[in-house]
Amino acid sequence: MSIVSNSKTFYINLIIIISIFILDRLTKLYVIYLDKVNSGSEIFSSKFLNIYLIWNEGIAFGLFSFNKNNLYNFLTLFILIIIFIIAYMTFKSSGIKKYSLVMILGGALGNVFDRIFYKGVPDFIDFHVGNFHWFIFNVADIFITIGVILMILIEFIGIREKKES
Repeated sequence: MSIVSNSKTFYINLIIIISIFILDRLTKLYVIYLDKVNSGSEIFSSKFLNIYLIWNEGIAFGLFSFNKNNLYNFLTLFILIIIFIIAYMTFKSSGIKKYSLVMILGGALGNVFDRIFYKGVPDFIDFHVGNFHWFIFNVADIFITIGVILMILIEFIGIREKKES
């Protein structure tokens, strides 16, 4: 019975990861298409949200962007190692922690795919209030962020439960 349950959980997790990856790919491909059709101008603009394409060659939110191929390749390899560690942690986890890791894994796979095949990650969601703009991000980043926030909350709840007992 446990093998069947583990197999079912594995397939559910795999479906979630693939769904996140496909949603991310579709949104990125659509924005890349719109960028070509609009000749690189803003795709959408409003009071709080702009949609326009930028290519992120760094890590999260464009940090550590650089032009050196060796450093870029090293960073991509490092990210792949982290993805394997997250995949391992996913198999060893359960409950909400497992699903937060699944979200992180699905988003990370979407972004590393772009790093490998495009040499940069297409980011396009720009939230802003007046002249203050948040970092530009994509759908994969949304899932990574939600997963990380859930992991932080799980840790805080765990620490509080330990102090209470």
